[in-house]
Amino acid sequence: MTKRREFLLAGAAASLAAQTARKIRIGIVGTGHRGWAHINVIRSANLEIDIVALADPTPEFLDKAASLAGAGVKTYSDYRKMLAEEQPDIVSVCTWPHLHAEMVIAAAEAGVKAIHCEKPMAPTYGEAVRMVAVCEQRGVQLTFNHQRRFGPPFRKAKALLKSGAIGTLRRLEGTCANLFDWGTHWFDMLFFYNDETPAEWVIGQIDGRGSHPVFGALVEGQGLSYFRFQNGVDGLLITGYGVTGTTNRLIGDDGIIEVGHSQEEPLRVWGAGDSGWRSVPLDGGIHGMEYVTLGVLDLIDALMSGREPELSARRALRATELIFATYESSRRRGRVDLPLTIEDSPLLALVEAGAIPSA
Repeated sequence: MTKRREFLLAGAAASLAAQTARKIRIGIVGTGHRGWAHINVIRSANLEIDIVALADPTPEFLDKAASLAGAGVKTYSDYRKMLAEEQPDIVSVCTWPHLHAEMVIAAAEAGVKAIHCEKPMAPTYGEAVRMVAVCEQRGVQLTFNHQRRFGPPFRKAKALLKSGAIGTLRRLEGTCANLFDWGTHWFDMLFFYNDETPAEWVIGQIDGRGSHPVFGALVEGQGLSYFRFQNGVDGLLITGYGVTGTTNRLIGDDGIIEVGHSQEEPLRVWGAGDSGWRSVPLDGGIHGMEYVTLGVLDLIDALMSGREPELSARRALRATELIFATYESSRRRGRVDLPLTIEDSPLLALVEAGAIPSA
């Protein structure tokens, strides 16, 4: 991971030196715990970056964030005023999902160059699509914090797959607590393993028993999403209380790769020629704020070089599409062919109609 960070840091620094004679100006919207984390991450990147402004309606959050950001940072209770007066180059959106769409769109319309937003994208599919569309129309780079793409277990798993360790890939699996908040990471990782191949269709089921809000957004009690990629690989995500075991599994003709088997063994493989499970040494685990830092470095380098960032909105939207397509399959009681064309959240609609319980 250290080499990866040094590589991105060097690229971002070179791009900055070549294309700007001043520091990049960053504004942060939302200064709760995630905002504090973003401030620490940006400061740790050690680039020519200034956190110039913070916005949050809660004074105590602003005060804590300002102490972390350093001298000279301006604070605002109204993020729109911050955008108008400070005109930052990059805006980091660290609020709850129901606020993402309005804030991302406002930042894009204010003329920022890039927006880095927390996940999940939005509580409805229509909002997620509109965020991406507005940023594309205005030439704004939009990224979402699916930071696990930079984690050593995930990157090494993909490298093992590409090396032929388990033969031809046939199926990708994931397990986690819910489809929306945690599942967005695992859907994103399944696309990552499969070279960003689009999905063709989804068939799924959700149950409302045990549902609860996460960051203000309702998540299902249990869920099952089965889908097919365009290259014929199958995908499966199982969610809910009591779900245990490996977080990601890559299954091929000649073996299996497991990511997250345990904290002590985050990556193992049973491939052709192996007599049993073989633990793979790593320099990092499943979680780590270092991966958020790498995401920031990557998006800055991408902004300056013109390439697509690893955490691009296009990729995040594909994961989000699978979330809402699974909800929609449960609503239709049938398979959903992609692309998805709905605007709402079928989960919320089912709960509001009394079709499934919400507790």
